[in-house]
Amino acid sequence: MMLTFEDLGAQYDAFVFELDDVLFPKKDYLLQVYYLFANLLEYTETVPPAGELTNFLKTAYQYHGEEGLFERAAQTFVIDEKYREQFRRMHVHAQLPLRLYLFKDMLTFLQEAVAAGKKIILLTKGNPLEQLNKVKHLDWQGVDQSLKVYFYDELYVQGYHSPVEFALKANDVPLENALLVSKHKEHAYPIMPAGTPVISVDLLLSSDALAEK
Repeated sequence: MMLTFEDLGAQYDAFVFELDDVLFPKKDYLLQVYYLFANLLEYTETVPPAGELTNFLKTAYQYHGEEGLFERAAQTFVIDEKYREQFRRMHVHAQLPLRLYLFKDMLTFLQEAVAAGKKIILLTKGNPLEQLNKVKHLDWQGVDQSLKVYFYDELYVQGYHSPVEFALKANDVPLENALLVSKHKEHAYPIMPAGTPVISVDLLLSSDALAEK
């Protein structure tokens, strides 16, 4: 059964969210990156046709994920190795042609949490610049004004070996009063304080939203 803010709001003072496939479908970002890369390659080299490469990258991602995606495309379309770095940089700095949108269920959850005076924390793992780029391209519908954003990898490199604990302490939230919303309940973050309340985002999404992931 799908849970809502009404089911959880009274139990917690704060909610900590991951970003990818929790607040929005990560593929919405990646597919636009692939589109931009394909068009750049066609413009620079004239081949392969951007539409063909975009469709290939989309299908390969859906079946195999991100791992080895450039290699698959390079082998199929004979793409010069010099474009590997461009492919990587586009993931980090892409100026997307279209806005990104939150899952509707998560937008509603965030809006209700903000209205109830709850603290909203975004603690996202991955390349901080890439994650920031996603944040900038998302249509937050105003809830970003109440959002505290932290980058897990950045905090860890700075010496905070429990970024979850750091984010909670920075917002004066006791561990037991915060709920972490993650893609996978068992592996929310690499390092988690013992006893951290965690829930899988799948419990907060409708069947239609789950199909978007």
